[in-house]
Amino acid sequence: MESMLNKLKSTVTKVTADVTSAVMGNPVTREFEVGRHIASGGPGLCWRIYNGTKKSTKQEVAVFVFDKKTVDKYPKFEKDQIVDSLKKGVTQLTRLRHPRLLTVQHPLEESRDCLAFCTEPVFASLSNVLGQWDNLPCPIPNDIKEYKLYDVETKYGLLQISEGLSFLHSGVKMVHGNLCPENIILNKSGAWKIMGFDFSISSTNQSDTEPKYTCKEWEPNLPPLCLPNPEYLAPEYILSVSCDSASDMYSLGVVIHAVFNEGKPVFQVNKHDIFKSFSRQLDQLSTMNPAVLNKIPEEVREHVKMLLSVTPTVRPDADQMTKIPFFDDVGAVTLQYFDSLFQRDNLQKSQFYKGLPKVLPKLPKRVVVYRILPALTSEFVNPDMVPFVLPNVLLIAEECTKEEYIRLILPDLTPVFKQQEPIQASNMILLIFLQKMDLLLTKTPAEDIKNCVLPMVYRALEAPSVQIQELCLNIIPTFANLIDYPSMKNSLIPRIKSACLQTSSLAVRVNSLVCLGKILEYLDKWFVIDEILPFLQQIPSREPAVLMGMLGIYKCTFSHKKLGIPKEHLASKSLPHLVSLSIDNNLNLNQFNSFMVVIREMLSRMEAEHKTKLEQLHAMQEQQRSINISNPGQPTEETKSPPSTANQIDDIFGSSSVNGKENGAASSSSASSQPNRMSLTLEEKQRLAKEQEQAAKLRSQQPLAPQTIKPANSNNSQTKDLTSSLLNNMTSLNSLSLANTPRPAPVQGSTITAFPTSSPMMGTMGAPVSNGFNPPTMGFQTGGMGMGMRPPGPGLYGGMASTTSTPNFGALTQSQGPNKAPDMSALDSLFTPSHPKVTLNQMGPKPPAGPSTPWLNQFGSGQTAQTQMQGAPVGMGGMSSGFGMQANPFFSPQNFSQPAAAPSMNQSGVKHSASANNDLKDLFG
Repeated sequence: MESMLNKLKSTVTKVTADVTSAVMGNPVTREFEVGRHIASGGPGLCWRIYNGTKKSTKQEVAVFVFDKKTVDKYPKFEKDQIVDSLKKGVTQLTRLRHPRLLTVQHPLEESRDCLAFCTEPVFASLSNVLGQWDNLPCPIPNDIKEYKLYDVETKYGLLQISEGLSFLHSGVKMVHGNLCPENIILNKSGAWKIMGFDFSISSTNQSDTEPKYTCKEWEPNLPPLCLPNPEYLAPEYILSVSCDSASDMYSLGVVIHAVFNEGKPVFQVNKHDIFKSFSRQLDQLSTMNPAVLNKIPEEVREHVKMLLSVTPTVRPDADQMTKIPFFDDVGAVTLQYFDSLFQRDNLQKSQFYKGLPKVLPKLPKRVVVYRILPALTSEFVNPDMVPFVLPNVLLIAEECTKEEYIRLILPDLTPVFKQQEPIQASNMILLIFLQKMDLLLTKTPAEDIKNCVLPMVYRALEAPSVQIQELCLNIIPTFANLIDYPSMKNSLIPRIKSACLQTSSLAVRVNSLVCLGKILEYLDKWFVIDEILPFLQQIPSREPAVLMGMLGIYKCTFSHKKLGIPKEHLASKSLPHLVSLSIDNNLNLNQFNSFMVVIREMLSRMEAEHKTKLEQLHAMQEQQRSINISNPGQPTEETKSPPSTANQIDDIFGSSSVNGKENGAASSSSASSQPNRMSLTLEEKQRLAKEQEQAAKLRSQQPLAPQTIKPANSNNSQTKDLTSSLLNNMTSLNSLSLANTPRPAPVQGSTITAFPTSSPMMGTMGAPVSNGFNPPTMGFQTGGMGMGMRPPGPGLYGGMASTTSTPNFGALTQSQGPNKAPDMSALDSLFTPSHPKVTLNQMGPKPPAGPSTPWLNQFGSGQTAQTQMQGAPVGMGGMSSGFGMQANPFFSPQNFSQPAAAPSMNQSGVKHSASANNDLKDLFG
């Protein structure tokens, strides 16, 4: 590896040193930057050819350099002869201007060490291409080593040389004198150009029709660079010291032979005995062996044989050679036409460009890219010709690699992307680009797509021409996968929507919908739901084609596995819109059926999804309920998080004890387990905490001072009378209950919140009535009342003991036998907070409602009174206005109807009333 690096370093250093030494001090370096050594050419391949650029314009050139050190071995006289000969050739070339002659861009400059001049960009000499690699860089460049001439290049190259000779012989009346592969240069486009006019001979009588040329005698003692190449010289040049235009035609014949024979001339010449060699050659030419010309194409073989004739008059002239059938190849004619385009008008050019796409596939890629493409792109400066040239350029771009496209084509296309004048040409350019959009997006770099290509697409969508809009909408889906998502979302889709809404053309509107439907798969699901589907409801027209296009977008979104429409959107937006569209009078039967098929599919999926969701939710609720029943003493998730509305409703109406027909024993059993099965929501816990806090504050306060408050339609004396009657009846109820029925085990440590309670109370129709409080878990079952109340006596309101016996009201129910267990399910329905069992209609006969009493007005369910009674709280809760105890007239439903809700409530639903506090003190104090 180290040796290779050292070798590379030495090579680079050597090349740099060669370039520096070759042109150092030469005036050419003032204006031109000299690059790497690429080829060699001229007499004896003595000129080194370098890449170069003009410093001021960055124009590419070729720099020809002759290093004088290569002739240091010759005496000074001969050295000067060589330099003078080379200078003559360059000077003559500089004077001549013709497409078939090498174009000089900077004249010859001489310095102490070298000669140098600049020409058009050059690839190599024909001699290099045919395998003569003298004076080439080492190693030999691969592009020269692997270069192979195509038939069309050979034909057209020879035609170009013939045309160049025709110009010299007829136009300038000059004989080249040294036509050979060394003096034929292939420029960067592949065109063959003539140079090396070191031994050219001008006519002595320019005015005469028959030019006369004076030929110099061959001097074998001169250096080779001072003599023409003898292998390509006509025999008369050596043997008879005469020459004319026919001598150049002989040289052309030998060049044709060399081209088809890997660079070998017809005869090998002994340069030390030139006269003897030419005498032998003359005899061989007189009896030409057909095997000599075997490799030459048959259609030109006879012409080459004539060119190699010993008699100059037999040889065809240059003008005749340009017209032989061999050069009537379609590729050669096409290339020839390109070289003469500057002579054509726009009509002729347009006709030629229209037929060019049929010819391009028949030509080699190298010829198309390096010969035809530059001629085509040069026409971009003519706006009227761009629509005719552009299809051919894009056809060539398809055959190019991405690197070639970026380097050779894109720089010329960039201004065409932005061309907007003239309008007609601009519209045609848009159409052409849209048809090749996949090519542009595939090979154009992302930055150029964003800056040049996509703006052109947006311009097409906004074009006034309906045809362009339609074509653009039809083509966009074909390359949508090549557009980056942000550009599609933020730029392309809004313009398509705008075109659909603003156009007056039905075709554009329908194509907009079709385009959107085809590119849905490249969009995000929520973008489609938020932007595309709502857009459909904004479309004003109701033509059948538009309606079916909208249906197609709904169907594609609904059925596409990547997209889909949520059931919420289906129910609230999609289905209502589709149903309204489906009954449009413009639809025929088949179109209506198409709508109904999609609507049914949407309904079926929505039903299935929602049903599945509800089934899963029901299963989870059942599982949670079974866990609660099997583990009554353990906290569950229900107690940790607030239950849903569905759970609350299920707890109220879904219990198996709704019928209220369990027997007394079962009721007693459930009474003991009821507190464990009841769960408190987070809100209930918060309310309970507030109640306890308020109760604690009331206990710590002094007894309320008596205040005089006049309740509506009542007075204190009436209230006290009613209350005393109530207490007497309660006492008799307790004594009767304790005497006749067995009591269940007392509930230890349970208390009842301050009257009235916040648990749901049943009105006259059995509906729950809220009074603003959420009590702790209490269990009032059908066999008795689990109320933490003391029996009448000193401890009833005094709070002297913490554990009390529970009175039983079961003996007072109607139609109970003396030995039958009482059914108190009515009380259970009243006192159970979350499991209503029986409506008030089932508790007893409902007499007509009487007038509202003062007692009723004072103790409505919306009021709450708390007081401190002898240092201990005593709660009486869970009693609704329709209590249902027939043995006590104060608890009959007809005496107590549910009052209306209080107008002003605090956060817990409790109305503050000073009169209520005073009345309670009067009642219980």
